[in-house]
Amino acid sequence: MQKIRLSFLLLFSTALLWAQMDNHKLSELIEKTRSTFDVPGISVGIIKDGKVVYAQGHGVASLKDQRPMNEKTLVGIASNSKGFTATALAMLVDEGKLSWDDRVQKHLPEFQMYDPYVSKNITVRDLITHRSGLGLGQGDLMFFPEGGTLSIKDIVHNVRYLKPQNDFRSTLDYNNIMFIVAGEVISRISGKSWAEFIEERILRPVGMLSSYGSYNRALGVENKIDAHAPVGGKAVAVPHDWNETANAAGGIMSSVEDMLVWADFLMKGFTTKDGKKLVSDRQIQQLWQIQQPSPVALQNPYDTKYYGYGLGWFVSDVKGVRQIQHSGGLIGTVTHFTLLPEKNLGIVVLTNQQSGAAFTALTNTIKDAYLGLEDRDWVGTLSARTTQSTKRFEEQKKTAYEKAANFKKQKNQQIDPSNFLGTYKDPWFGEVVLSNENGSYRIVSKTSPRLKGTLLPYSPVAFIAQWDDRSYDADAYFTLEMDQDGKATGAKMKAISDITDFSFDFQDLDLKKVP
Repeated sequence: MQKIRLSFLLLFSTALLWAQMDNHKLSELIEKTRSTFDVPGISVGIIKDGKVVYAQGHGVASLKDQRPMNEKTLVGIASNSKGFTATALAMLVDEGKLSWDDRVQKHLPEFQMYDPYVSKNITVRDLITHRSGLGLGQGDLMFFPEGGTLSIKDIVHNVRYLKPQNDFRSTLDYNNIMFIVAGEVISRISGKSWAEFIEERILRPVGMLSSYGSYNRALGVENKIDAHAPVGGKAVAVPHDWNETANAAGGIMSSVEDMLVWADFLMKGFTTKDGKKLVSDRQIQQLWQIQQPSPVALQNPYDTKYYGYGLGWFVSDVKGVRQIQHSGGLIGTVTHFTLLPEKNLGIVVLTNQQSGAAFTALTNTIKDAYLGLEDRDWVGTLSARTTQSTKRFEEQKKTAYEKAANFKKQKNQQIDPSNFLGTYKDPWFGEVVLSNENGSYRIVSKTSPRLKGTLLPYSPVAFIAQWDDRSYDADAYFTLEMDQDGKATGAKMKAISDITDFSFDFQDLDLKKVP
């Protein structure tokens, strides 16, 4: 009887906390979040016990024309697409066309990793659990930023040149390239492109009628966001598209309205509104079971005891309740998707700016209300952390540019252009050209044409690559490797600031000068 009374009190407490955050107060919180983190548009959705509690857009879809953001506005959900890739594979497993433990070479005979042993033994399961041995974001420059020239075939081939940073199956290191390979497995088995398969076999049957498998397939839709990124401390509109090569890692365009349909489908056992079960319970257990664990801090805000990656989702516990979640990020937009299946609760936050603090503040505040926790002022806490981090990032950039400015005055120490200008090549990324244009050194990537900028002398053997597109916030050191005669034989790169997105994996390049 005491347990029943305690359970009732906990339920009553949760309901009371949520009642205190009615839709009006939630809207106020979203507006405060938008203002605090300078996000032009945010759409938020909540589904509880199969009913949509909240689905609204706030702010504008684009600063260019001030179009309003609403619950139907399409946003690139980025890595939240990985759950769809995993679901597609689960469907093929149910159909007997695939096994999770099939070796990748069974379906892609040409596929190779750097290590011959890994090439022969890496499985489909390994591809989508971030345990291939490749490091965080390793290889992402093959598709990031947008506008690259490498095809899926090129990427699948070039994986063999990526020297792993860790032992095979030893650690969880988030990696997009392996999901691109997984997408090609789906395409090879089904005879359809990844986007076609996702639309025909998942999006439409589930009822996500306004969503698309890729940005290019949504070009005719007017109600979609423009991406925005901070430039000079203020959010501005930036190009928003996505390389078709990386759709399986992050290509879907969707809305809060449709993502709530997706949440409902998942929490109802992967069953559509007309009662069709797309994935068996056996495969759901695989998808939502930790396949690769990762350490958890002993003290954390949700008393989390376990954390890791399933198949396409992060799996953890929050205050003793299982959580299935994922985030996604492109240049100029970030998103978050959270399920607490045991509470029949789904939370979706889509934004058109790249502030992860914004979606975290909203998700955590909503989650806390349903978990019966008092308001912890996530907006204030994360705002303070962001301010502190930004200060550190700006100091890193300031220090680098001050040194470059001082070195510029030392003409006698600067390297002779004839000793370093020319073409440099990395086996997986391709060619980078250094040239002299009207007295300025320039750097241009052949396989990623938008990645171009000015080389500022930094030391006798190093430069700062200052990219033309200032929204990247990814300026990098370009350090020459010299022979005994003082001539460049190669180069290494690394970002000048920790703010740089991990997908700009300059540190993984091994550039050699082409004779």
